[in-house]
Amino acid sequence: MTYSASTPNPKKNKVQEDDIPNADYRVIDREKLSKMYQHYVEVKDKYPHSLLLYRVGDFFETFFQDAIAIARELDLVLTSKHGGEVGRVPMTGVPHHAWERYTTQLVEKGYAVVICDQVEDAAEAVGLVKREVTRVLTPGTLLEEGMLKGRRNNYLAAVVIANTHWGLAYADISTGEFLTIQSSNLEHLSQELMRLQPAEVLIPTNAPDLGSLLRPGEKSEHLPDVLPPNFCYALRPQIPFTLGEAKQRLLQKFKVRSLEGLGCEHLPLAVRAAGGLLQYLEDTQKNNQVPLQPLRTYTLTDFLILDHQSRRNLEITQTVRDGSFHGSLLWAIDKTCTTMGGRSLRRWLLQPLLDLKGIRARQDTIQELVENVSLRHELRQLLRQIYDLERLTGRAGSGTASARDLVALADSLKRLPELAKLVENARSPYLRTLQKVPPILEQLAQRLHNHLVESPPIHITEGGLIRPEINAQLDAMRQEAEDDRQWLANLEATERTRTGISNLKVGYTKSFGYYISISRAKADQVPDNYIRKQTLTNEERYITPELKERENRILTAREDLNRLEYEIFVSLRAEVAQEAELIRNISRAVAAADVLGGLAEIAVAQDYCRPNMIEGREINIIDGRHPVVEQSLPSGFFVPNSTKLGCTNDEEQMTNNSPDLVILTGPNASGKSCYLRQVGLIQLIAQIGSFVPAKAATLGICDRIFTRVGAVDDLATGQSTFMVEMNETANILNHATAKSLVLLDEIGRGTATFDGLSIAWAVAEYLATEIRARTIFATHYHELNELASMLPNVANYQVTVKEFPDKIVFLHQVQPGGADKSYGIEAGRLAGLPPVVIQRAKQVMGQIEKHSKIAVGLREGVQNQRSSTKKKSTKKNLEIPFADEEPINVQESSEF
Repeated sequence: MTYSASTPNPKKNKVQEDDIPNADYRVIDREKLSKMYQHYVEVKDKYPHSLLLYRVGDFFETFFQDAIAIARELDLVLTSKHGGEVGRVPMTGVPHHAWERYTTQLVEKGYAVVICDQVEDAAEAVGLVKREVTRVLTPGTLLEEGMLKGRRNNYLAAVVIANTHWGLAYADISTGEFLTIQSSNLEHLSQELMRLQPAEVLIPTNAPDLGSLLRPGEKSEHLPDVLPPNFCYALRPQIPFTLGEAKQRLLQKFKVRSLEGLGCEHLPLAVRAAGGLLQYLEDTQKNNQVPLQPLRTYTLTDFLILDHQSRRNLEITQTVRDGSFHGSLLWAIDKTCTTMGGRSLRRWLLQPLLDLKGIRARQDTIQELVENVSLRHELRQLLRQIYDLERLTGRAGSGTASARDLVALADSLKRLPELAKLVENARSPYLRTLQKVPPILEQLAQRLHNHLVESPPIHITEGGLIRPEINAQLDAMRQEAEDDRQWLANLEATERTRTGISNLKVGYTKSFGYYISISRAKADQVPDNYIRKQTLTNEERYITPELKERENRILTAREDLNRLEYEIFVSLRAEVAQEAELIRNISRAVAAADVLGGLAEIAVAQDYCRPNMIEGREINIIDGRHPVVEQSLPSGFFVPNSTKLGCTNDEEQMTNNSPDLVILTGPNASGKSCYLRQVGLIQLIAQIGSFVPAKAATLGICDRIFTRVGAVDDLATGQSTFMVEMNETANILNHATAKSLVLLDEIGRGTATFDGLSIAWAVAEYLATEIRARTIFATHYHELNELASMLPNVANYQVTVKEFPDKIVFLHQVQPGGADKSYGIEAGRLAGLPPVVIQRAKQVMGQIEKHSKIAVGLREGVQNQRSSTKKKSTKKNLEIPFADEEPINVQESSEF
């Protein structure tokens, strides 16, 4: 089996491989290599696409092409080493204690790294030290703390595609999450991968170069076109992904007779993806068992759907401008105290709930924590003392946890009874789950504390881990070693007294061992039992039979002590692994309580209200605020605005001013885009169960939130801004329903004025009459205000300004009524356009206002369309006829 490292980039090399002797191990006569190098190339043959780190003493060394690649990627010195009869071969090495730091950089660059470690003591080896591959590190299979981001999952995904159907499985081996899904829309597969942002995606293929790992953006004829290009793909053999193999692997892993209990018995593609993923973990983790949670099956209809464009436009986890975390929704509302809570909040934001019961359960918990101030503060204080239980357990289960990891785990488990006592009188469901701590976890915490020293060393094979009075054999060995050390400590004074040599000294060197040093001037006073071992310029070095015996005992005892301590530690680690599922179950409850405690904290700090969540279509927000922008401005500067959308019938819409579609007009930079995002974010965080930034709110459940706010060229696919805009708009019209929330900004602005206006009109009308989605349509096409007089479920709103003779002031207030100006020239003046350009623009605008006409009859066109579309129109075939009758004057050209 093989794994991939990307092909080295020759442009980055100062010295090309062709210029370096013996760079390619594949063309070297292997019989002329020394034994160690022969073993190296044997291992390398099994992993030709990976970078092989080979343990040699205190270093992990790489040779041949791998040495050149690592030297280039890590800016290390490329040197060489004698390789036998072939002469010197390229070599680069890194200290063994720092291998994680270097391999992290390599994996981040898209490489797979194979760790070939020494598995026997070099001092006891006969001939070549035994070495074996102990880990294969790929982007999706990381466990080490220094290689992972604490507040986000590191997902490994596997995809199986059959015609238009697909199966997806994904796991985070550091936390144990393992889920699978099967669906029939390939577009949904792309969107689900974009939601997960997996570190690595497994693709079964018949490619000849199996094991290749493609970096983001790399092309391959074996990669299906439907898959997004911005992920790391690993090409895998087909056999582990066949239904029979995959099903059997799942049954064995979870010790069940049927997949019915896992929910995927009748989902063959989901089963194939999950089974293939398990095989990959076995291949990469070697002898380490990864404790995964039982496989869970889910469907897309379980959650509010946010496509990639909407997540991007709403800036949920990163900003559109520069992709930074600061300024995102997650940045604004993440007040969690643990890394587990941080990961949970991210997942909640990307998968809002559709279930009212689930939403209200979260609201109830936040409500209790808001009202009970002391409970909230004490809960958050206690949570800060809990480490990452999920990942600590993952490392214990995989056999990579250190003694410090187990101490941190014990400290965290010890806090659980305190947490249970704190919430013993809580009423809300998420807090009640913390009221009982399994006794076995309390016992495990106590056992770990009793066995492990408070501050253990970093390395677990060098002793100093286990407390006294834990193991009788260990205590006896320690006492014997201590007696020998004490005898050695007293030897110098004893021998000075016995021999009368006042300058006698006892010393030690690694190569020579313990010795007695006497100056040459006193050599005639040396006792008969001293044995001369070394003569130096000014001194003679001696040993005695007793000294040599004690030395042997001390050195042997140290190795035996370290070995016994390590065995005790490994036993403790195995005990933790046995309780992995139990620990992770309670860690999820802790993480959820952490998320809700953080949401309660921000609800109090930012004056959020509890929204009334209902099954209907109503969206009624009173004095809503943008949760991110509000925090970015000085206190009290943000101007709140209300929103009312989506009643059930035309009469109610007309009487209560609750339209399905709002045409929102107003100047540039007045706050239209902010208002759109504000409504979307309030709806989103309400459906994760959070309170919302508003004075009051009643919100019907949304099945999807669509946003099209701003657009950019997609040069990689040759699409202009306008084509990107049209693609996003088409996606909305083809997938939105009456339960969706649609937020559109400036449809039609990327083409000619009349074309753009026509498209904007047709889109708005279709949303209002055919889909009836709850929609806010921000535009500079003031002509769209006509729709409100023609359709009962459309209303006009504007972002107001105050005009002065020489300037305008943006009030950022959304009020009923349509604007008749865009103030684009004024915006240009504020941006710094030269006065002569501003003056000329005003002259041109005056001429346009006098002479520009639209040769269509909008009113009659709408009436004709309303009657005809009920019979003929479909979402994929929009044809809006306009009558060539009386022309309508345009007050202002929005495009010029």
